[in-house]
Amino acid sequence: MPGWRFRLLGLVLCLPLLAGGCASQRSTDGTPASASQDAPATVETAFHRLPAQPYTPPDWPEALSARVYLPDTPGDTKRPAALVVHGGGWQRRGPEDMAPIAERLAAHGFVVANIAYRFAPEYRFPAQLHDLQVAMAWLHDHADDWRIDTERIVGVGYSSGAHLVSLLGMQHAGSPLDRPYGGEDTRLAAVVAGGLPSDLLKFDDGRLVVEFIGGTRAEKPRAYRLASPARQVTENAPPHFLFHGNLDSLVPVDHATDMYARLAEAGVPAELYLQRLRGHITAFLTRDGAMEAALSFLDEQLASLEKEE
Repeated sequence: MPGWRFRLLGLVLCLPLLAGGCASQRSTDGTPASASQDAPATVETAFHRLPAQPYTPPDWPEALSARVYLPDTPGDTKRPAALVVHGGGWQRRGPEDMAPIAERLAAHGFVVANIAYRFAPEYRFPAQLHDLQVAMAWLHDHADDWRIDTERIVGVGYSSGAHLVSLLGMQHAGSPLDRPYGGEDTRLAAVVAGGLPSDLLKFDDGRLVVEFIGGTRAEKPRAYRLASPARQVTENAPPHFLFHGNLDSLVPVDHATDMYARLAEAGVPAELYLQRLRGHITAFLTRDGAMEAALSFLDEQLASLEKEE
């Protein structure tokens, strides 16, 4: 797309969002609209991975584990952490899909928990959200052992994993889904969501969504609304970095653009990184540029929260 056309498109998209003042958008090939040519090189950190760690209580309906990555950072300084969640339509795949992303986060200095969660249709919504909430409480329990700064835990996911971390981020005191497993220990400082299905009411009662919710939109309208991050956005939502293929036919790009608009309208810091000529799978497979931009976004959002022992 010629530069003048993108600038015009960016102006049109941003005009209704100026009141929020916190959102930004990157061009459709992932290039920052005002990229610095003198950006400092990223310093990577060595890390090691622990054996699979069970994170669910003994009486949980299904035993679940996390792959934990620990940066080899010296001293007693607390580190940020990332809860990483895989996609697969809420009913397949596993943490191994997210291993390269987990490794990239660990190399950037994050303690990483790359988790499994319960699958639909055996387990319906909100069981998967409960899994994430329990995982967050578990990270807090290990904060001293792993030197986690609990004020700087972020959620990172793709596709249905992006849906779950974004939905987790929307919970706050008084939210219908904040109990019985939520609370202050489950709050996220920021979210990175790729290929995010942000509004489940947009889908035409497809099998995956119906099996996840346990009914159609007509049968369970309230559950669909509660399960849609875009419909739960408030000023309490954490900052969001959204990346999405502009040719995604599985989760159309308006899930990202609408979510971005709602976050901006609520005054929540947000960035939208559109991947030109990418579909749902290719956006994930060619995500390196998006992840580098996401790390920059996280650094900026977490800087003011950093604490030292």
